[in-house]
Amino acid sequence: MKIAILSRKPDLYSTRRLVEAALIRGHEPHVIDTLRCYMNISTATPSIHYQGLDLTGFNAVIPRIGASITIYGAAVVRQFERMGIYSLNSADSITLARDKLHTLQVLAEAGLPLPRTGFADAQEDIADLITLVGGAPLIVKLLEGTQGIGVVLAESHQSATSVIEAFYGLRANILVQEFIEEAEGADIRCFVIGGRVIASMKRQARVGEFRSNLHRGGIATPVRISKMERALAVKAARVLGLSVAGVDLLRSRHGPIVMEVNASPGLEGIETATGKDIAGAIFDYLARKVTVNKSQFSPVP
Repeated sequence: MKIAILSRKPDLYSTRRLVEAALIRGHEPHVIDTLRCYMNISTATPSIHYQGLDLTGFNAVIPRIGASITIYGAAVVRQFERMGIYSLNSADSITLARDKLHTLQVLAEAGLPLPRTGFADAQEDIADLITLVGGAPLIVKLLEGTQGIGVVLAESHQSATSVIEAFYGLRANILVQEFIEEAEGADIRCFVIGGRVIASMKRQARVGEFRSNLHRGGIATPVRISKMERALAVKAARVLGLSVAGVDLLRSRHGPIVMEVNASPGLEGIETATGKDIAGAIFDYLARKVTVNKSQFSPVP
């Protein structure tokens, strides 16, 4: 297969591993800078151009869309889809998963367990908002934040009020969530591919830190997950329409809950922690999903 890997940085671990896995399996990978793509939005002949060339003959696209380019990246993926090219994750699912508030609303509607979450806009509602999530300690989280950036632990009612007021003063969109203290600074990242959890790891925050993100110094180790956790991760990915997802769970006293879902999960942490060939599993899934004949394809139901 001729595969377009949308990535701004070819030297990133995840991008390099996808290229390696593709070549090992006899595919033809092309790393394409998403922001260098430009589109002909026409009715009859939609097309994508890159460095003066018309991008044609691709059988599938693997989108690695960063948070800072979600709108443009999703537009590029959508254009590939309009051209009849299969995308590992659709433009709509990427956009949905990147919107933390919308994601939580969709997951809640589907009946998945979540941390108590509040959303408001007026300073006059802050006290009631804090009460809605069970009071302090609580988490204040930027809607646009990634890798633990823009996530604050407020340990008292006074500090929670001050932090929320500060964010509102900056006109920032935030979520307020209950703090799952019993998780003890750890979460579970489940890597879902094609409706199956391929690998899972426990991410433990370093001493003095509540955020378990590996970019914040968290430590990753392989972990065995329960049937309930496995089913929850698979359902979260399915509800959001994601073929590939990193589903982050917290172990609460009431059972596992979904904290977040990532549409472009990194490969380095999960492959290093588990020793599994996640990049290869992605291409094995693509091979099952896409049939190729004379540089054309059709998705397999």
